[in-house]
Parts: sequence; C-alpha cells; structure tokens
Amino acid sequence: MWSFETDPTFQRELDWIEDFVEREVQLLDGVLGSQWNIHDEGFKRLVRPLQATVRERGLWACHLGPALGGKGYGQLKLALMNEVLGRSRFGPIVFGVQAPDTGNSEILAHFGTPEQKERYLKPLLANEIVSCFAMTEPQGGADPLQIEATAHLEGDEWVINGEKWFATSAKYAAFFIIMVATEPMSNDPHRRQSMFIVPAETKGIEIVRDYTYLGEKEPDHAHMRWTDVRVPRENLLGGRGDGFSVAQVRLGGGRLHHAMRALAEATKCLDYTCERVVSRSTRGEPLWKQQSVQHKIADAWIQLRQFRLLVLETAWLADQNKDWRAIQQNVSAVKVMMSKVLHDISSMALHLHGSLGITTEMPFANHLMNSFMLGLADGPTEVHKNVVAKNLLKGTKPNPDRFPSYVGHRVAERAREHFDLA
Repeated sequence: MWSFETDPTFQRELDWIEDFVEREVQLLDGVLGSQWNIHDEGFKRLVRPLQATVRERGLWACHLGPALGGKGYGQLKLALMNEVLGRSRFGPIVFGVQAPDTGNSEILAHFGTPEQKERYLKPLLANEIVSCFAMTEPQGGADPLQIEATAHLEGDEWVINGEKWFATSAKYAAFFIIMVATEPMSNDPHRRQSMFIVPAETKGIEIVRDYTYLGEKEPDHAHMRWTDVRVPRENLLGGRGDGFSVAQVRLGGGRLHHAMRALAEATKCLDYTCERVVSRSTRGEPLWKQQSVQHKIADAWIQLRQFRLLVLETAWLADQNKDWRAIQQNVSAVKVMMSKVLHDISSMALHLHGSLGITTEMPFANHLMNSFMLGLADGPTEVHKNVVAKNLLKGTKPNPDRFPSYVGHRVAERAREHFDLA
C-alpha cells in the first residue's frame, strides 16, 4: 500500500527532532570545529549533553537494530530523520548516525568477530571513538578497480602497503577499515579487493597531509601512506576478494542519507532566501514582486519536492526489497540528483542575497562547494549516470526493422488488424 502520510507516532518524534535541531544543535556549527574531534573540550562540554538527551529520548543510532542499541528503523524513517539532521554539521553525530561511522559499524556488525565487535563496534556505537573508511587513492580517485594498495600474507599476518586519499576523519580515528588488492591481476577485477580492520596505533600508518575544502572548519581529509603495516590474519573482513560485496553493505544507505541531508541544506537555502526576498526592496517594491525572483523561488521549491519524492521512493523500495542491488538504478539516480539540487538552490540563494551572499558571513558558498563534494563522493556523478542508463536499457530489445515499430503507419496497420477493419 502506498501512502504519503507519516505514521502519527513517528511524526511526533520528527517534530521533536526538528525543534531540538533548530533550538540546540544548529548553534554548534557557529562555535565548534570538526564534528569528528570528539576529544576536544568544546565537544565534550557542548555536544555530550545533547547526545545524552537524544539517548533519553530513545533516538540514538536509529539505523541499528535493538540488539545493538538502536531502533532498527528502516530506510524510509532514516531518510525522514536525515532530512532534519542535515540542517546542521553536528546533527548526525548528536544522534549517533554520522558518516563514516554508520557504514563502518554496519560492516563490523556483519563481518566482525565477537572480539572485534567488543573492541571496536561497541565503543564506536557509543561515540567513544570515531573511525575512518580508507578506499580511494591518489592515482585512482573513486574507481576501486584502480586500487594499487596491496596486502599479502606472511605467516599469520597480512602486510599492507600503499597510499590512500581523502580519508575522512583519519587523524581522529581509533581504527581504519581499508580496502586493498589481495588477489592476482588475472582474477575478475571485481574480485581482487579485500577489506581489513586496522587499529590506528599500528606501526607504519602515516598521514602525509590533511586537506580541507571551502566551508569546512578544519582539514579533515587525509592523504595517507601505509608502509609494511601488519595486522593479524583474522582482521580480514569478509572473505578474500569480497571487498566489493562488503562495501555494498555501507554504500546504499549512506547515499540515501547523504541525499536527505543535501535536501536539508538546500531547503535551508530556500528558507533563508524567502526571508531575504520579502525583507528587501528594489525599485520601490519588495524584491519578491520581481517576476524573475518569483520564478527562481518557484523553480527551487518544485525541484526540492521532486527530489524528495525520488529519495523517499528509493528508501521505501529499499525497505521492501532488502537488497540494494535490486534498486541500483534508483540509488544512482538519487546520487546524481543530490549534487545538482544543492548546487542549483545554493547558487540561487547566493545570487538573490547579492554581495552579502558571497561573503563568509553567509553559508551559501559553503553549501555550493558541498554540492561539488557530493558530486564526487561515493562515486562521481558520471559513473552513476552510466548505471542509470545501463539499467534502463538492459531490458530494451533492438528493433531489426528499418523503421521503428511505433512509426505512424505501422501503428495504424496493427490497429486495423486488431479491430478487424478493412
């Protein structure tokens, strides 16, 4: 059954989340640095009490099942939550659903040993530690088929060598989940990679340089070098060559949650712009009375609603199918649209705020830059467009005739034949 109505009980939780984020959480963005720097004194003083409030409300780490301390919410409810949490950099971590920890926790829940779950998963879920997912590389970008970092067995230890790029939160991480090549080049290219869990204190791990981009408070994305990093044999997550399938555990839901947080950013840009255009005047009348301004506002709202429906439909399908591969086309479509929607609406907001819009006093340049980041993270936009097109076309059969089957005279012939018309 299809319904556009949110369950009343859950809607009350959403209403509470919206009020809490606006009243408390959004204020953190103006006074704290990196949301992953959990050992910062400001984080301890300001964020920890808010996290305690969320726990008391029973809304902590809702992506996890009850056995792991969460609500076990499906993707649809998580999407609706992230639509609110995305209005603040600190929204996700206040509610225990921050990337990359959510994805890493799911990998550990599925593939970790009991000892690893006790050592890593338990404190990660409590946000006593943070983690890092290290997959991309300087030479290969987001293409996992170009991974050059390797791991080979020496006795009972895996030895890891290589470089990783844009490893988010690396300098704060207590452990890494790293994807490297373990199988020969002659193998299926999608079966060469494996994943490992690596404690941050392991010898041979080096941060070459930390990078940031416009709008971020601190450099949080590391270029890393791994030199003869040794981990026990049992630190392999999944089987040898299972890196791609292990990665799918974390990527599908992550893309939907990124999308809803992007929707939240774009909605905030539109909200601010609405206030601006009814507050400012030009040529003797309010700015909103200019026809071009009305068109921009209308286009933005329509774009937001279309995108929201696509994301919620995809989340609903994920809950029905329980298989990300079955809805690959939808997930990739969401991935394509999130960067475009945020780009278009943040650009519009920046423009309609005039010279103030381009200053660091306004958030629009930050949101605009974040739109480009979203077009690159978890696979570039172009790759996901390819996925959408391939999935759309794989069931389409070519027509052997010179003219299409839907050309007018052929349609008329079939109609006359069907209705027995002379």
